[in-house]
Amino acid sequence: MTHSAPLMDAVFDLDALLTDGEREWRDRARRFAEERILPVIEEDFEHKHFRRELVRELGEAGFLGMHLQGYGCAGAGAVAYGLVCLELEAADSGWRTFVSVQGSLAMGSILAYGSEEQKQRWLPGMAAGELIGCFALTEPQSGSDPAAMTTTARRDGDEWVLDGTKRWIGLASIADVAIVWARVDDPSGAYGQGGGAVRGFLVPTSTPGYTATAIDGKLAMRASVQCDVTLDGVRLPADAMLPGTSGLSGPLGRLSEARYGIVWGAMGAARSCFEAALERSVTREVFGKPIGAYQLTQAKLADMLIEVEKGMLLALHLGRLKERGALTPVQISVGKLNAVREAIEIAHQARTILAGDGITNAFPVMRHAANLEAVRTYEGTDEIHQLVIGRALTGLNAF
Repeated sequence: MTHSAPLMDAVFDLDALLTDGEREWRDRARRFAEERILPVIEEDFEHKHFRRELVRELGEAGFLGMHLQGYGCAGAGAVAYGLVCLELEAADSGWRTFVSVQGSLAMGSILAYGSEEQKQRWLPGMAAGELIGCFALTEPQSGSDPAAMTTTARRDGDEWVLDGTKRWIGLASIADVAIVWARVDDPSGAYGQGGGAVRGFLVPTSTPGYTATAIDGKLAMRASVQCDVTLDGVRLPADAMLPGTSGLSGPLGRLSEARYGIVWGAMGAARSCFEAALERSVTREVFGKPIGAYQLTQAKLADMLIEVEKGMLLALHLGRLKERGALTPVQISVGKLNAVREAIEIAHQARTILAGDGITNAFPVMRHAANLEAVRTYEGTDEIHQLVIGRALTGLNAF
């Protein structure tokens, strides 16, 4: 839309709070979204098509692992990364999800916990978009409770043998490597924190026994890939284990990184819905004047704008905290809970302004609303984040 972004800037002048470099990253991501994603996203969503050829282009643009240092990564700041997430999700949540899974979850795990050999083997190709990674933590019966994990890794001579199932694993059927989290069957405690410690393993997806099946029937995130994964006697060399972490703090730390991107991304979806409603409010007439001339419509638009801007200011504040090394998991929970909850409400309000046409793919609002319901669930449900915040407030654990 040509008039809404300047209007939003005029209200809060967010550009004044960004550096030149951050604006350059944002503008690059906005161009990519407008030129490469938006022209095809409605068709891709309709036909459940993941446009894999865009992966290398994302790498060429520097977006994959852009907030990581070294190994071909751009080393950009947290706010720059957040702005890229915002612009990509303004096009579609599936593409912000791809960047998040590839960069924050898969690449981030290797960089934070991997050996130098593991980093050299995988990270440059992943940064370039030549290789794809996934992050296999969630299981069918323990989505919000990773401590109940049943996937196991047992030692057999000089090898590890992995068995188990994972669900809702983004990119698993197209990935070259999976970061699989498993409970080590090791009563001796030689591999950390006594028998049963959770460890991460790098699993090339060509390994016999690894099977990933794309989940069908999704009414959200239809232009992206989420899978069921089966690990049936998957044999790995001893050096497949990530040496730098033991216990749930490893995977949970990566989830915090992904949640940070969601705080920004959800505001991109919200902004897209707001822009569609604003444009419609001044071009569609009823009872002899534009619907934007009626008080009820203006009240909705005002409320939507306020929540978009509040959400973006919160995301920016969290980004600055992150750049100082001061961001806490509780603060990320505040951001994720607020951003997704308000983005969903904005999508619903935008739909009312668009009236009947709002349920068609002539507008992005229903697609965003559906996608946001998925975003609401992954990387921690509303309820999980409420309990994280509640525990911080009271000092009492209600999980």
